[in-house]
Amino acid sequence: MQTPLTEQQAQEAHQLLEQALYELKRVVVGQTHLLERLLVAVICKGHVLVEGAPGLAKTLALKSLAQIMQLQFNRIQFTPDLLPADLIGTRIYNPGQGSFSTERGPIFANFILADEINRAPAKVQSALLEAMQERQVTIGKETFPLIEPFLVMATQNPIESDGTYSLPEAQLDRFLFKVLVEYPNHDEELVILERVTEMGLPQPQTILSSDQVNRLAAYVPNVFLDPNLMSYIVKLVQSTRSFEKNSLLYGASPRGTLSLATAAKGLALMQGRTYVIPEDVQALYKDCLRHRLILSYEALAQEQTPDSLLESLATSLKQPVVEVTQ
Repeated sequence: MQTPLTEQQAQEAHQLLEQALYELKRVVVGQTHLLERLLVAVICKGHVLVEGAPGLAKTLALKSLAQIMQLQFNRIQFTPDLLPADLIGTRIYNPGQGSFSTERGPIFANFILADEINRAPAKVQSALLEAMQERQVTIGKETFPLIEPFLVMATQNPIESDGTYSLPEAQLDRFLFKVLVEYPNHDEELVILERVTEMGLPQPQTILSSDQVNRLAAYVPNVFLDPNLMSYIVKLVQSTRSFEKNSLLYGASPRGTLSLATAAKGLALMQGRTYVIPEDVQALYKDCLRHRLILSYEALAQEQTPDSLLESLATSLKQPVVEVTQ
């Protein structure tokens, strides 16, 4: 039986996460949606897949978040010639001692930026898959746990297709969110120009420690999720499996159900609540499910998108009534 989250714990989480978000916004102009999803993913122990054009501050966002939380950040540029050992490490023979030693790879950090992950071959993607799901890597016959908290933010460039490898569905399913990053508007881009040319980028202040992040993550399972809202989440995810067969080849798996429920709890905690409301689910269901849907050729030919199909599904379901008692 889980211990109910107290109002004091919820307010502690809200205050710390709001301060962290404020510091992120001091450095990254715009991209509020991405910044909020990163914070939710950290406390939900999830990973984030980001799709957007180059130059939209994706690297800066995660690097700044690592500074705010006093955590280690590593960036890995994925290329077609990358090997699993370049990611997780390898065993090195020492002739003088006549023995092997283990050299750990860049995956041993708190925050990993997997840049252009779809350029990596299948062997590298499978090595990353173990790290993401099991939070451990295997080098030779030894298994090494990864550092907590651990988050992978993978980026995909939607413009180029040469030299890329489509991510397998099994790996896409391991991401808590898929976030679409858009270009900044006129005012945001003007602020970016002024900061870079006149003032320079501000340095974010440290707000959280690793122990505090882990404590906030332990709060998430204790956020209350009403049974009516649980049923709504299940219906929403299951409807992706029974949608028009000429539109979807495959719907979201039960991992999508778990991800949406967990993310809704994380968003509720970030907003200082001890309970989830329907608006939390409405805010997150596209980010949680868009990468778990496989569209048919007919749907692609009609220029349908996962988001448009999810909108249609959500509007067809009656939003549950949740009674909140303080």
